[in-house]
Amino acid sequence: MSSPVIGINEAPVTSWMVANVGAVAPLNFDLIAGGRSNLTYGVTDATGKKFALRRPPTSHVLPTAHDMVREHTIISALHPAGVPVATPLGLCTDETVNDRPFYVMEFVDGHILRDRHQSETAFDVATRGRIGENLAATLARLHDVDVDAVGLGGLARHEGYIERQLKRWRGQYEQMKVEGVDHGGLVEAVGDQLARSVPVQQKVAVVHGDYRLDNTVLDDAGQVRAILDWEICTLGDPMADLGLLMVYWGEAGDSAAALLGASPTSAPGFYTRAEVLAAYSRHSSLDVSQVNFYQAFGYWKLACILQGVFARYSAGATAGDQGSVSEYPRHIALLAETAQSVLESN
Repeated sequence: MSSPVIGINEAPVTSWMVANVGAVAPLNFDLIAGGRSNLTYGVTDATGKKFALRRPPTSHVLPTAHDMVREHTIISALHPAGVPVATPLGLCTDETVNDRPFYVMEFVDGHILRDRHQSETAFDVATRGRIGENLAATLARLHDVDVDAVGLGGLARHEGYIERQLKRWRGQYEQMKVEGVDHGGLVEAVGDQLARSVPVQQKVAVVHGDYRLDNTVLDDAGQVRAILDWEICTLGDPMADLGLLMVYWGEAGDSAAALLGASPTSAPGFYTRAEVLAAYSRHSSLDVSQVNFYQAFGYWKLACILQGVFARYSAGATAGDQGSVSEYPRHIALLAETAQSVLESN
């Protein structure tokens, strides 16, 4: 007999899926993605049909975080608007079924590229050359969505997105300082530089918040089949998505490559950042001339996030394993320096 799958009350969830999404019992559940983010499970029914189920983490859940209703609402609004998302199939808010709300969507099969080796294994050089164009076009399509027309106008505030983000992440950084570790005021100084030079927000758009290659599923031709992980999606400045895409669109020889990993886009054949930016411009009417600001903001935000992780490790939140974070102070400084360099090149 197989062991129970953590986070799934198999009998009641099976009954709910049979009644609400047409699944055929018995069901097999497998955890696909865990961690601090929402949990994703692959579900296979008796006929071999596959589904994906999303639920909050099983512990340490903030009251306003990991909102399944919100996430389901977003993809339900975007799907008929032509944005490639997994088809939503059902939402369960009855916590007697699985302790927390969850939703079920279609399982989108395809390629998720997380490193250079996967890129080189999955696609030939010519196909890699088409991925950047399609990823940029897909992002432009998301940003073209009329938020009011699709029913998302009330999702969040429309203006001041970057200002709020700067305040949020600056506050987190300052609360997460570690005694004996000093970056010489660099992170604060870059935050001040960013705050003094925030571009005018051109429009209000759906902002994915973490749009990058490994948060998409690609078909065999390198086209985006689905954008994943809508957990931090909100309304705001679309250029923030474009700037973060530039951060994660690694090129061979990048100074931050060791920190951000063996970027899948460093494989031969992929567009350069400049080519991805040009592709976005071909599919969007927005002015991208200030993208360096948003890219710098992306690096700076990652520095603040990494500081929080480092502080939690230093406080013993991970059972004393300090080896994996010994380089964090250097990485935080590198991200802040990169942000400053990109900002000053604008």
